[in-house]
Amino acid sequence: MGVEAGAQVARARALAVLRIRSRALAIALLPAAAAVILLAGGSTGHFVGPGWRVARAVVSVLALVVLLAAGVVALVVARARPAVSPTVAIAEEAAPDLYRLVRDLADRLDVPAPSAIALTPDCDSWLEDRTHPAHGPPAPRSADEIAGAGSGRHLHRRTATAPVLVIGSPFLWWMRVGELRAVLAPVVAGTGPSAQPDIAAARRFVRGLDAAVAASADRGRCPGLRLACAGIGWVARLMLRGCQVHASEMERGVAAAAAERAQAVDYGLRIVAQEQVGLAYAGWDRLLTRVALPAWRMGRWPSRLDAGVVAALTELSRRDRLAEGFASRLGERPACDLLEEPGTVDEATSLLAARLFHGGPAESGPDWSPVDWQEYPDEVVDRKWRTDAARLHRVLDTLGVRRAPDPSAPHSGGPAPDPTIHASVGPTLARVLDHLTPADGAETAAGHPDAYGDPALTRATGDRGREHDESFGHEGPSGYPGHEDPAGHPGDEDTPAPNPRSATLATHLGVEVAREEAAATPPAAGQKADTPPWDDGALPLFPLQPPRTDRELLTDHVTAMVCCAAMDTVGATPGLDWLDGPTLLVDGVRVADLAPRVLSLVEDGDAAPLRAWLVELGIRPEKPVRLG
Repeated sequence: MGVEAGAQVARARALAVLRIRSRALAIALLPAAAAVILLAGGSTGHFVGPGWRVARAVVSVLALVVLLAAGVVALVVARARPAVSPTVAIAEEAAPDLYRLVRDLADRLDVPAPSAIALTPDCDSWLEDRTHPAHGPPAPRSADEIAGAGSGRHLHRRTATAPVLVIGSPFLWWMRVGELRAVLAPVVAGTGPSAQPDIAAARRFVRGLDAAVAASADRGRCPGLRLACAGIGWVARLMLRGCQVHASEMERGVAAAAAERAQAVDYGLRIVAQEQVGLAYAGWDRLLTRVALPAWRMGRWPSRLDAGVVAALTELSRRDRLAEGFASRLGERPACDLLEEPGTVDEATSLLAARLFHGGPAESGPDWSPVDWQEYPDEVVDRKWRTDAARLHRVLDTLGVRRAPDPSAPHSGGPAPDPTIHASVGPTLARVLDHLTPADGAETAAGHPDAYGDPALTRATGDRGREHDESFGHEGPSGYPGHEDPAGHPGDEDTPAPNPRSATLATHLGVEVAREEAAATPPAAGQKADTPPWDDGALPLFPLQPPRTDRELLTDHVTAMVCCAAMDTVGATPGLDWLDGPTLLVDGVRVADLAPRVLSLVEDGDAAPLRAWLVELGIRPEKPVRLG
């Protein structure tokens, strides 16, 4: 009864959408009907006289203009290419067991089977209509869909009604086969209402209106075409607003009918599987922001992100007692076994994830190469720390900060050499510590110039630093070790004025990083500044994090310098933590208390906690380090 009720609600709303289309057609035909009446009346001798002749001429011209405009709008709505989610298409030859599972599920639900299967690098699943002629053979643009993983063949021709099943790739690696079947049951059940002719026609109409609005938003045309596009866009938006409520209720009815139909399939297992959905989402988000993002910024893309989700969630189950029992599921058959070549599919979805969330190129190249998890510490973590340390010292050189002398260098008699004028011996951590630690009386308040600073720049950076105090009060910088919330960190009300030297150095670092990023990622050829957001030329479509503030950049670079000093003096090694990203290992043990000490130096100019930590581990800050 619930299934029928939901389907009836959806069909009623679909008819309401189609009535809006019919009314728009009737309005377009109204001037033509009036012209026909006037012409018929004149030919029969009923409407005679000069006034009727003028009325016939005016109405006839108006009818032709309206019909022409309506025809253009209808043509754009019918021909405009609806948006398609970027996915990795899975041919049936590449996953026969997965196709068999989905078809068996459709048979149990008594609904049409999806016409094809595709994967998306996200923790979600849905049905997508790709029956528009632009979505069928010949194959869509590479910007919309990567070729089927594991083969050079494209998806077979789709049927007229059955949509494509899009599955979140993390589900295949983390979930077991039974759990995946339970999660996909309500999604596959949606093909039943989708096959209803009225619902399918209403969906095509709404998608056509949406595509027409997108097509008319392109301003890179001559003034005449821009004016025509503005009119088409206005009409399409007007009808789209009229359909909005009915289309939303129609989709709710379809979802309700699908959920009710799926109740009969693995209901008990679905409850357990929903818990795995939330867990997979948390692990996927953590993996992207803490592990993948630092690699993407280095021009490397991890080629096994989906396998990394399993490692991250297994590590979570080891640390968190709330996740106990999840690891025991790993003894069951994983859903990725339904693929013929899971490694190839994982690589394709990993590359797509880098494109969507970071804006990386569509293919590998000299500056955009894959990296395995075994190579991640050396190829990503070590390189990133040394590159950041080198950038920090370049900025210090630009600011005129002299390099610290070698304290072991002998000098004959006389006073001790002045560290600000003595010959430098190389990049050292001591140089950074000495510079960020204000000398007594050197800076007493923001607005007083430091050894090299400008009062106006000091005030500006100080004010901007105070705006972002909250971002440092809860979590350390992403991509570096020990970013847990330091206990007892003062709140915003008690936060002192920022260190003027840190503020100035942070500003120059931000400028340097922005300049390097702009030089490394030139805009794509032909891409305009006003490209619509649904155009996937404007990547990334889904940025993971907002741009880092200058103070976050400075904290990252100081942390990188400390890690380089630890690696070069006490033999520490870079490592990978599946939940926290790059980490520093000292004697094989993960360092977890570095972030609050670095923050104390950057924010307050207090190097005592960091110096005590260096002495405790035997790290010598006066020794030169190897830079990237």
